[in-house]
Amino acid sequence: MAALRSQGHKVVVVTSGAIAAGLPSLGLSGRRPADIVMLQAVAAVGQSRLMRVWDDTMARHGLVSGQVLLVPVDFVNRGRYLNAQGTLRKLLDLGVVPVVNENDAVADDEIRLGDNDRLSAFVANLVGADLLVLLTDAPGVLSADPRLDASGSLIGEIVEIDHELEALAGGTGTDRGSGGMATKLAAAKIAAWSGVRVVIAGADRLGVLEGAVRGEGGIGTVVRPRDRRLTARKLWIAFAVHAAGSIVVDAGARRALVERQTSLLPAGVVDVKGEFDAEAAVEICAPDGHVFAKGLVQMAAGDLRDVAGRHTKDLPDGMAHEVVHRDDLVVTLP
Repeated sequence: MAALRSQGHKVVVVTSGAIAAGLPSLGLSGRRPADIVMLQAVAAVGQSRLMRVWDDTMARHGLVSGQVLLVPVDFVNRGRYLNAQGTLRKLLDLGVVPVVNENDAVADDEIRLGDNDRLSAFVANLVGADLLVLLTDAPGVLSADPRLDASGSLIGEIVEIDHELEALAGGTGTDRGSGGMATKLAAAKIAAWSGVRVVIAGADRLGVLEGAVRGEGGIGTVVRPRDRRLTARKLWIAFAVHAAGSIVVDAGARRALVERQTSLLPAGVVDVKGEFDAEAAVEICAPDGHVFAKGLVQMAAGDLRDVAGRHTKDLPDGMAHEVVHRDDLVVTLP
């Protein structure tokens, strides 16, 4: 990081480790606790200890660090988003290296990002990063799970993260952490949809950050950015909010949503699956059942079933005309 700073690059660190740092201080060992309240307490103890390590290590290289703790609402509330963005940009202008973590001591399990890989992807969007480097204990994404097959080779470049790659990545990593290659790929997908180039590489490789910035071949797995960039709000809808149900639409509605980027109207709805309230996230499926979009619904499941297939002029007075407004809808597959 110091070398990159000396070359004129601005660097933001997204760190994990608050819970791992807190466990020994409380005399706890073994597997990571599962109880959310215990995790919050351990994180509260560990956060200052984690920052002490960052502060001391950076100081030895002439760098000043600054702690920034974020929660999910910072990415979806416009005012808080701009405030967080302004803070990070001012720190960078002052020559500080921001050290970002999710505020695990207060984040509720239902409304937290849950891992710092995904947090890093949202931060990359927040600061308009050119590059996101995800460091891990593997040289990158391998063609086979190294825990099961030692013959796997490095995948040098990924154009699109599909279901096959996600299945290859497997589950979470270690007992002390919440991540693993699956979360690295999930984060890379989010960043790619932000138009950010991603490199997944081994943390123990000498000069890994400089190599990633230079685009050095074989430095790790490069995930290409998409040409189309999503806003932070649409990133949140697509990748962070749990879907409470699904809506099946007819072929005409699918074409309108994909090709003309319209809102979803009741006339195009043919089936409603699950129970959900207004403002919940839902998946939107084609007639064959394949999910191609996700959005925030404007009416509860029961109300939607009552008006499914009806044209706007036939809707009850006072009912929303759109099932999902186009500003709250993300097409995830063409």
